[in-house]
Amino acid sequence: MRDVLMEIRGLSKTFHVSGGGLGRGAREVRAVRDVTLSIRAGETLGLVGESGCGKSTLGRLCLALEKPTSGEVRFEGRNIFTLTKPKRKAFRRAVQLVFQDPYASLNPRRTAGQTVMEPLLLHATDPRLVPENTRSIMRTVGLSEEQAQRYPHEFSGGQRQRIGIARAIALKPKLIVADEPVSALDVSIQAQILNLMKQLQRDFGLTYLFITHDFSVVRYMSDRIAVMYLGRIVELASNKAIFANPLHPYTRLLHRAIPVPDPRAKRPGQPAEIDDHPPSEEGCLFYPRCPERLDRCREWHPTLFEPEADHRVACIRKKGSL
Repeated sequence: MRDVLMEIRGLSKTFHVSGGGLGRGAREVRAVRDVTLSIRAGETLGLVGESGCGKSTLGRLCLALEKPTSGEVRFEGRNIFTLTKPKRKAFRRAVQLVFQDPYASLNPRRTAGQTVMEPLLLHATDPRLVPENTRSIMRTVGLSEEQAQRYPHEFSGGQRQRIGIARAIALKPKLIVADEPVSALDVSIQAQILNLMKQLQRDFGLTYLFITHDFSVVRYMSDRIAVMYLGRIVELASNKAIFANPLHPYTRLLHRAIPVPDPRAKRPGQPAEIDDHPPSEEGCLFYPRCPERLDRCREWHPTLFEPEADHRVACIRKKGSL
């Protein structure tokens, strides 16, 4: 088994949202709820779920861009929230982010070359090597030296995302958090970017936390898949196991929602929208939408357990003794 690169233990994050008028008072939004995960060196862990389920917040916590309400994240054995300043700088080199929007994440006043060069200048041991390293990185992601002089508005969406990826790999990180990296791109361009990320993983030994709402994309990219619902991980297994035998009702709903490339095929019903205020915090959060719910699901709080080898699920129906 591969070594664990990052370990997430009992991680929770609650946001306090002030009232917005019309009689609405302040409230709490529990974005991440008691998440425990491990990311193994060299793998792609896919994190999938609907918009609003807490995926991006979990990614930001893994980057130490947010502070948790409780729990910890350990990278190579160290708690990232208690690092000293020198250790924090080393962590920033080792863990990078690819953003969802390839245009908003680029400075419109910087050329592509300047964008890729910036992290190298901040962390360089020999500034004289920075220009050549910049050109080499741009060639690696499929951009030419001539394009290094262009500004973001002169590129297509796919090319902008290549710049973002080049910036992320510039410091040769160990882990990249990819937050919906292809959702803003055309389908034909998505395939190119996904293949590029796979090639870079092989060439540089990268590890990915790949965040997406697209079940077909996570199937293509991931070694293991964690399914998230309202801040909780409800199923965790290998790519093969998730698609061959999904155990949680929510996972099966996501699976059935994958578009079928046949206009004559009957589309399955789509899951209902996420409810930020489920009826009971004590029971299963998926209870209001679950087509297989039992009365006891309203009161019983499911936690991840392992009914099959290396396949974990949080569902009362899989508890054989109940």
